Amino acid sequence: MSEPKRGNWKRPLRAMTARELGSFLGAVARWKEGREEPVVGRVKESIQDPFAVLVATILSLRTRDAVTSRAFDRLWELAKTPAGLLSIPAEELERAIRPVGFYKTKARSLRAICARLLEHWDGRVPDGLEDLLSLPGVGRKTANLVLIEGFGKEGVCVDTHVHRILNWWGFVRTSSPDETEQELRRILPKRWWMPINSLLVSFGQEVCRPSAPRCPECPLAKRCPYPGKRA
Repeated sequence: MSEPKRGNWKRPLRAMTARELGSFLGAVARWKEGREEPVVGRVKESIQDPFAVLVATILSLRTRDAVTSRAFDRLWELAKTPAGLLSIPAEELERAIRPVGFYKTKARSLRAICARLLEHWDGRVPDGLEDLLSLPGVGRKTANLVLIEGFGKEGVCVDTHVHRILNWWGFVRTSSPDETEQELRRILPKRWWMPINSLLVSFGQEVCRPSAPRCPECPLAKRCPYPGKRA
């Protein structure tokens, strides 16, 4: 039997159990100790404002952390509220967040989000999943991350790293991050719901990378079931 693949992904033939996943995530948590949080986590710790978390999350989509961090700092100097952000001329807003990926689209989304917040929630970020999903340009990853990091509420945030690594390990067999989220809500022990994104984003950026995984540096190298791992 050939190994199941999606594109150039290889998956283990045997499914990973929840107990095995817990052991792997525990090892990743130990690996992460002392390392810098992803940018949204840093914003949460330094500012503790759901609006800041929402803005940072929008900026971070398809953008490296270092670029997102600088863009967020420039924008936050200009505006710290939805009303303040809407007062920034569109071209100035674009300049402030450039060169984040799709900066023109993100500038439009941020303005539309702020207008909706002012119109429906008196400028406050809502703390419900469906309300967050009603905001322009906000998908499930963004909404769940705002719930977790902005409000400390239960959610399952799945970005491309979480989706990819859990497929590589064989815990899920899914074709999209949204599908992975739904599967995790069904089978992932709740103790891992909130931390799994932060753990696997850091791990996926530094070690278990999509195109050049650093398998020899991985604390899980001897146990990893991924058929495509490197010697």
